[in-house]
Amino acid sequence: MRWDNLTRDDEAATPALFAADAVTTRTFDTPEFRGITFHEIRARSIINRVPGASRMPFEWTVNPYRGCSHACVYCFARKTHSYLDLDTGLGFDSQIVVKTNAPELLRRELASRRWCGEHIAMGTNVDCYQRAEGRYRLMPGILTALVERANPFSILTKGTLILRDLELLRRASRVTDIGVSVSVGFTDSELWRSVEPGTPSPGRRLDVVRTLSAHGIPCGVLMAPVIPFLSDSPEQLRATVRAIARAGASSVTPLVLHLRPGAREWFTSWLTRHHPRLLRRYDALYGGGSYAPTWYQRRITGMVHDVAAEYGIGPYAAGAHRNVREEPEVRADPPPAPSQLSLL
Repeated sequence: MRWDNLTRDDEAATPALFAADAVTTRTFDTPEFRGITFHEIRARSIINRVPGASRMPFEWTVNPYRGCSHACVYCFARKTHSYLDLDTGLGFDSQIVVKTNAPELLRRELASRRWCGEHIAMGTNVDCYQRAEGRYRLMPGILTALVERANPFSILTKGTLILRDLELLRRASRVTDIGVSVSVGFTDSELWRSVEPGTPSPGRRLDVVRTLSAHGIPCGVLMAPVIPFLSDSPEQLRATVRAIARAGASSVTPLVLHLRPGAREWFTSWLTRHHPRLLRRYDALYGGGSYAPTWYQRRITGMVHDVAAEYGIGPYAAGAHRNVREEPEVRADPPPAPSQLSLL
């Protein structure tokens, strides 16, 4: 593997993040990790700048993991595994790179005079609360470092394990701007099992939204991805938005499936096996590149926002997640012991 050539997520010409002799490969013979290999490394940097050409609304990210056991067939981050000479298909799902020194490295970088306290986004490349986090517990140290510096941040996740860190999120919300969003693109259980086999069910993710909201931490939902011809009918969109609203989400923001190189090939392979009749329609819709046509994206966004307005929720608004109350007005039962091992 090209460990020596692994570069920062944004700059192909920067020095390697770690050397080959810094890698320890482990496998664990337990049911929850069977078939998964962990490559433990000591990274050389942890705060990454997002490329200027990116469509992302943030400039800095922290990614303690590479590869993701969620195994979402559409995941745009699959391409990043090719930088390590790892497979972007099954290898992305089962060869997980763990930056074991992420918390201490982040604490050091946040203390640097060059760091200006800018917003840091997490979970935007691969999920920082995937199953591996249950073993390595990197996020408590990462969140503690951010709290100590009152550094603003946001988290996007499909994982229920975030509830383990509920008190840390409450502490952070008292001292800085934070944003928490859960990804729920659809509520169709059959489609979920097929395209997101390693994730908690949509219902369990909406329970995360409900629990966070009940404890005074507003939680938005990124309705992503909306999958053309499989989850985009008016009836499906309405059912998903209704479930999101009933969970108490502070916002809902739709995002249509995009198919970048690496993800496109893996998704097309899945489509060929499960929905071959849709291949021509996808060729037509995505023939112009990685993104669906603007007219289609606008149509989906318009329908979702119209339905959301009926239920009293809207798109994400900056600053909506700040300042958790000391005591929530609605007291929820204590969150269940979070585990990302049982998907139902």
